Amino acid sequence: MRQVPSFRSLLFVLALLVFSMPLFAQVRISVSFGPPALPVYEQPVCPGEGYIWTPGYWAWDQDFDDYYWVPGTWVLAPEPGYLWTPPYWGWENAVYIFHPGYWGPHVGFYGGVHYGYGYTGDGYYGGRWEHDHFYYNRSVTNVNVVNIHNVYNENVTNVTTVNRISYNGGPGGIQARPRPEEEAAERDHHLPPVATQTQHRDEARSNPQLRAASNQGKPPIAATARPNDFRGGVPAKEAGAPYHPPANRAAGGQPHNEATQPRNNEAGQPHYEKGAPQPAVHAKDLPPLQKPGMSGANQMGGNQKYQQQQEKLYNQQQKERQKLQQKQDKEDQKMQRQNADQARRQQTEQRHQQQTQQLQQRHQQQQERMQPRQAPPPKQGPPKK
Repeated sequence: MRQVPSFRSLLFVLALLVFSMPLFAQVRISVSFGPPALPVYEQPVCPGEGYIWTPGYWAWDQDFDDYYWVPGTWVLAPEPGYLWTPPYWGWENAVYIFHPGYWGPHVGFYGGVHYGYGYTGDGYYGGRWEHDHFYYNRSVTNVNVVNIHNVYNENVTNVTTVNRISYNGGPGGIQARPRPEEEAAERDHHLPPVATQTQHRDEARSNPQLRAASNQGKPPIAATARPNDFRGGVPAKEAGAPYHPPANRAAGGQPHNEATQPRNNEAGQPHYEKGAPQPAVHAKDLPPLQKPGMSGANQMGGNQKYQQQQEKLYNQQQKERQKLQQKQDKEDQKMQRQNADQARRQQTEQRHQQQTQQLQQRHQQQQERMQPRQAPPPKQGPPKK
């Protein structure tokens, strides 16, 4: 009976560890055959300053056992100085694994895939940040200089053979490996796709015409000027290559979870598919905090100080959530009163998502730092005779 407090304390610690996993776990999709080639399409004109091109890519829909095309689009950067690293498919352990894209101060490895319009397979040459303004390279991006004056011209020389292959490794895949600077970029501070990007992807997934089985690698909407603006989309000129999926596609895609720690607390970003939790945009969307309870050790009087510290942290985090939620609600109401345009609404939503994720991550780190403070249960004395 004297060992019960120790066992319950262990359960309490394990519960905290389980609570911490959603932020760091990665949910990926593995497919037994590779995606179609990249279609040929024209880039829509940039809608305004601060927008960065995010190229189209093939995603996987496990409900239909089929790839579907997510159109390329212009997206407002989540904050000045951040660039987009596109997603890519890579051959690992005899299957193709999807590696999600992310925002960061440097462009990382994206499989050597030549997405075009500045994404030559390594790095990004379609524009650059100068202080808080983004300058566009007119030689590889479609920019109207009447509306946008932050432009320059720089020829982009691609030393590799341009192809439409959309995956890295495996039979017929691109044989590229990360360069040292791309490996260093993986250790940067990263942000996941903004809310409009996930909505854009979900909209593409719900469109049957964007499935590879329907369009044979030539999607009717290959790119859009803004996220979710599918009505004015640009159709593909042609498929990048003939598409021949295996006959038994039903056994192709299998979802699997990888509860692995990323290289640092911010480098790995989760890939959210249907059925997986979506990233919270506002503080009010976050799951409830786990309220500390009385564990077995606390009931026996062995961890009262730790319990008090947990309660203090819980109250502090609740106040921070409420404060951020009130701030975000006021900004949303202000946008409504001013009848703000889509660009301002999108910027506000992106800022709210970033604030919310940073708050969630900081709270999780506080919980992790709290765990080592848990006092061990009282030492057992010699049994009474």
